[in-house]
Amino acid sequence: MVVRLAYGKKDLPIELRDDIAVRIIEPIYVPAVKDPIEAVLQSLRNPIGTEPLRKLVKPNDSVGIVFSDITRPTPNHILIPSILKELELAGVPSHRITLFNSTGTHRLNTEGELISMLGKDIVQTYRIVQNDARASDQHEEVGKTRRGTRVKIHREFLRCTFKILTGFIEPHFFAGFSGGGKAVMPGMAHLDTVMRNHDAQNIDHPRSSWGTLEGNPLREEIDEAASLVNPNFLVNVTLNKDKQITASFAGDWVKAYHEGTKFVRRTAMVRTDTLYDLVITSNAGYPLDLNLYQAVKGMSAAAKIVKPGGTIVVAAECWDGVPEHGSFGRLLRESKDPDELLERIRSEGFRMDDQWQAQILALLVKKARIFVYSTCLSEETIRQCHLEYCSSIENLVEKKIREQGSSIKICVLPEGPLTIPYHEP
Repeated sequence: MVVRLAYGKKDLPIELRDDIAVRIIEPIYVPAVKDPIEAVLQSLRNPIGTEPLRKLVKPNDSVGIVFSDITRPTPNHILIPSILKELELAGVPSHRITLFNSTGTHRLNTEGELISMLGKDIVQTYRIVQNDARASDQHEEVGKTRRGTRVKIHREFLRCTFKILTGFIEPHFFAGFSGGGKAVMPGMAHLDTVMRNHDAQNIDHPRSSWGTLEGNPLREEIDEAASLVNPNFLVNVTLNKDKQITASFAGDWVKAYHEGTKFVRRTAMVRTDTLYDLVITSNAGYPLDLNLYQAVKGMSAAAKIVKPGGTIVVAAECWDGVPEHGSFGRLLRESKDPDELLERIRSEGFRMDDQWQAQILALLVKKARIFVYSTCLSEETIRQCHLEYCSSIENLVEKKIREQGSSIKICVLPEGPLTIPYHEP
């Protein structure tokens, strides 16, 4: 049996024995829309819960359009031109439009990456502002959440009189789903705001998990923070495993988003009545598997259905390394084991960017042995991060079969975090 894992820009084929039962869990495949540009345009012209974009925006508006950064497979090359077309028809001149790259706490994107996402003509024609979460002079407080979090958002975005959020919706390991208000927070937020929302208490909460919106304290605060900015319009799309658009949801930023999450929930949540000894997962391929920080998502998806003390192997290219921006790698290297790491993160007054990702990784490592297959990370680097090195997924599977016998329960998540497997006896 050959299974193809999403890996980098090409699939990674792995060969598994035919005499061992293997469960493969994938999202329900939804065919791409026939004409993605037309599908997006129709959603802009027939939106959910509001008037069409062309009727809402005025020629004298200063328009801010938020778009996803290089870590996301959002089809910006389709979304942004479609929005710009409608703005042009509404009489908004190009000099009154600013594109905002919602990097959150990630690194700024290079000019080449911006061109690859948006196209050369757009990069040369429109002003692009990238959110630098660590640049205090770029942000301004707009209020506090009920929890007391000071919401600081990029000042130039706040000055726009018409704000458009874009993105795509997929399962998210602690915010329930991606997309929606995440374009604002963490996308356009200051590090202080993100740190408070992603703190140890929220990450530890049992409802801060895949596919959960209601009662998820982290997600609810994200949406509360976004509401302080008063977004005027939203365009979110859904994608299949080929990164093709399957549907477009536009309109009121809350109503349109929730229609999109319902669609994803129907296609991406898969029930299993079994917990598995070995779960093989990907990190959904390029661009999500660009580094080990992002690969935690694939590990987290697998952890939903692995037996306590079982084994997870994640295949992630990690061409961008651990990475070295932020404190994720540093936190892992400075702790002798996951327990020490968790104790440090949970200690009163502790604050370090990327602590949430390190915290989740530590919790996963305490549940299962986690092996990483990567053609771009060294064995030493992987072990420094409290993970185990895998040089061959096939050899690792054979070893586990020898150890546990033919009754071993194996599951494969070829699309990794694009699927939400859940255990229900």
